[in-house]
Amino acid sequence: MARKPWSFKEDRRLMELAKSSASLEEAAKQLGRSPDAIKRMALRLGLSLKPKTGKKG
Repeated sequence: MARKPWSFKEDRRLMELAKSSASLEEAAKQLGRSPDAIKRMALRLGLSLKPKTGKKG
């Protein structure tokens, strides 16, 4: 499957979602991308997204 390039608008949206403590799955659903794609872009942008089933410790 070919990757769809990220738009500036999508970058901004991902930043907003990360700031509002959205989960990886939630961000993926809102942006219409796979959790893997979200994780890669978050890393590239220096963002931190928490997986839905994160262990506290």
